[in-house]
Amino acid sequence: MSTATGSEGRAQDRSSKGYFPRWKLKTSGVIMPEERLSWGQTVVSGLQHCVAMSGSTIIAPLLMGFDPNVAVLFSGVGTLIFFVIVAGRVPSYLGSSFAFIAVVIAATGYAGHGPNPNLSVGLGGIVGAGVVYGVIALIVMWSGVGWVERLLPPAVTGAVVAAIGLNLAPVAVKAVSAGAFDTWIGLATVLIIGMVAVAHHGLWRRLPIILGAIGGYLLVLLFANGLGFGTPIDFTQLSAAPWLGLPNFTAPSFHVDAIVLIAPVAIILVAENLGHIKAVGAMTGRSLDGYLGRALLADSLATIVAACGGGTGVTTYAENIGVMAATKVYSTLLFAFAAIVSILLGFSPKFGALILSIPGPVIGGLSIVLFGLIAAMAGRIWVENKVDFANPANLITVAVALTAGAGDLTLKFGAFTIGGIGTATFGAIILYQILTSPLARRAEGIPGMR
Repeated sequence: MSTATGSEGRAQDRSSKGYFPRWKLKTSGVIMPEERLSWGQTVVSGLQHCVAMSGSTIIAPLLMGFDPNVAVLFSGVGTLIFFVIVAGRVPSYLGSSFAFIAVVIAATGYAGHGPNPNLSVGLGGIVGAGVVYGVIALIVMWSGVGWVERLLPPAVTGAVVAAIGLNLAPVAVKAVSAGAFDTWIGLATVLIIGMVAVAHHGLWRRLPIILGAIGGYLLVLLFANGLGFGTPIDFTQLSAAPWLGLPNFTAPSFHVDAIVLIAPVAIILVAENLGHIKAVGAMTGRSLDGYLGRALLADSLATIVAACGGGTGVTTYAENIGVMAATKVYSTLLFAFAAIVSILLGFSPKFGALILSIPGPVIGGLSIVLFGLIAAMAGRIWVENKVDFANPANLITVAVALTAGAGDLTLKFGAFTIGGIGTATFGAIILYQILTSPLARRAEGIPGMR
């Protein structure tokens, strides 16, 4: 599969004769970003993308104590922002980023269940991350992507991703440890997710998280509401919630400590977006590197807009890449339609109340899988990029980052505090640059310095 050159890419842009492509109808074979299915197929395929993103986009705000209605609404708004800024040429859905969970919980002191009483503090930190992200995007647009790849090689990116997952592990375990019933429901939820992911094919295999949530929910209904073995699900709020209504928007408040703690997540978002651009480019056989700066800027603006209204920070979604890989349909119109559906769901309090009724142990089971997948994703990054762990620079960087993240190593600089995620992130970046510097390489030739 060949990759289009820069001149070919410019020719494709000129052929569209406008800011947006003129999506040409194509009903079979590989559907490229500037092509479209019939409108009926577009609706169905758009809904498939909406479902694919829903599990993680809904669970992430619950884990941070955010309103899921607002998060879903702003995921749609953010996707439309992305669609406009990249001129409809990069297929992507922006959903809730899991990279924010650990730092938001730390910054707000969230207990793990129900609404977050310090939500505005977390939102201010997310806005700060969005601003840092935007600055990085503007630099990339001006200077190119090479420096990003040097600053965030696969060894560093994987180490930071793994540190995030490991830092979250105690939160997941605590959520299923309130009692024996909670533990068994959590483990049953984990088992359902695993069985769906392994045993089924097609669309169902793309939805293990949401099907795991449904399965765990039904188990609680049976054993708690029906047989009285645990705390039953309370449907009072669900019954009282109207079908249509305004979401509960929340404005951010800005606290330096929270911003310092949360802002480094911007580095992870850059790495995620870079990976998305590379993955879609590989699947379509067309380099999209020229749109990376725009994609980063779009994601940063979407994150800022979301946090200004009470939503989570957003990022490009691997779930939707999976759907594209399975269907070979890359039309960007699908994502515009999915975004509109998400915005409409955001205006349904009934939908939000249903999500909020998910029992704590079920969320705990989902967390065990999702946080574990975040950590395990590091392994995929290292394997796909053939990271050499015989190289001491790679090995030591990863070892230090994992320990700092898992142990939640906190550094204090006067009034400022950097938690385990920030320590792991900055530590991995700085340590790798030191260990791969010319000075370090010269030291290899000194006896006793190997």
